[in-house]
Amino acid sequence: MSTPEARLLARVALTWLTEPGTWSVHRLVDRLGPVDALELLLDGGAPEDRLRATVAARSAAGDARAVAERAVARTARLGARIVTPEEDEWPATVADLRRLVLSGANRRVDIETAPPLCFWVRGAWPLAEALDRSVAVVGARAATAYGTHVATELGYGLADRDWTVVSGGAFGIDSAAHRGALTAGGLTVAVLACGVDRPYPMGNTALFDRIAETGLLVSEWMPGAEPLRPRFLIRNRVISAGTRGTVLVEAAARSGATQTLNRTIALNRTAMVVPGPVTSAMSVGAHELLREQPKTRLVTGVAHVLEEVGRIGYDLAPPARTPEQPRDRLDDEATLVLEALPRRGVLGLDVLAARAGVDVRTAMRKLSMLEELAMVVRRDDGYALAPPPTRRTTGTPTGSTG
Repeated sequence: MSTPEARLLARVALTWLTEPGTWSVHRLVDRLGPVDALELLLDGGAPEDRLRATVAARSAAGDARAVAERAVARTARLGARIVTPEEDEWPATVADLRRLVLSGANRRVDIETAPPLCFWVRGAWPLAEALDRSVAVVGARAATAYGTHVATELGYGLADRDWTVVSGGAFGIDSAAHRGALTAGGLTVAVLACGVDRPYPMGNTALFDRIAETGLLVSEWMPGAEPLRPRFLIRNRVISAGTRGTVLVEAAARSGATQTLNRTIALNRTAMVVPGPVTSAMSVGAHELLREQPKTRLVTGVAHVLEEVGRIGYDLAPPARTPEQPRDRLDDEATLVLEALPRRGVLGLDVLAARAGVDVRTAMRKLSMLEELAMVVRRDDGYALAPPPTRRTTGTPTGSTG
């Protein structure tokens, strides 16, 4: 029976030998356990030629066990930790990646979507607790002012209602969502495509430090790992699986953020899209998802997002409506009497009742009510519409030198 320390080292070594998400490695770990799976691969017993070649290439660069030991020691020096599926703080929802199948997938990043072997975590919050009530907010790096504003408002509003805001730490929409959550004093999690000690982009170093202080930095790659391009798409499956839903705010026609939403849809999680200006190139990808994916939901703010991911029957968004006007409270007969009055001038009671199509007694009763509402005034010779209220002006009168 292997020890917890041996299993931890084996998972770290396997992560270094092969990129996260590799199905054949995941199946070996399921069948043999991490220690025996590592032993098999290092002995050249990989079940697939490509995996065997990958292990051989990595092994030529160093001893996997020694690399794992150094990674564990470096993690401890950073004040970070390694979380594995055997621990209580492991987020159980990432196991749903077992059933992730992307239609038409032909690239490796779209095929190798297995659950993680382990996570590196920097920050005090237990990972499972942080992700329990979480929503991902993702989108374009080259965000417009509109997109940045929307993402900031979403991040702030969700965090203010005790939801964790998850994103990828990139410039643009990701950063805006993280900052919105931090401004609200809430919890935010950045899922990285590199080591938790290697801020990328460098311009967000201060942001990552703030997130680590009050939230979490999470990665499947050991400290020091570089942010290679394919790793961003590998990372995105964790954002989709670890949260209750994903909101897309701005995305160009070809965007990694749209791939995150496709993974969200394939996992049967809530996929939400914020519409943008039809004249903006940063709206093309978002609008195409709304057109082509029946499972996407259009959202315009925090209330809509909470209605989609919150408790059924409780977190309902209020219906959109204009402010109530005094006329909205009138019944049909009062409306008829009011509409029968001319825009200018006065009408006698009998003529007014005839124009409104009501009897005189009903007209009198409704006119009395309309007077109380300051919508009608009584004149000596009949009734007239009340003049509109006078607008008060502020500021210095024209010509004043004061």
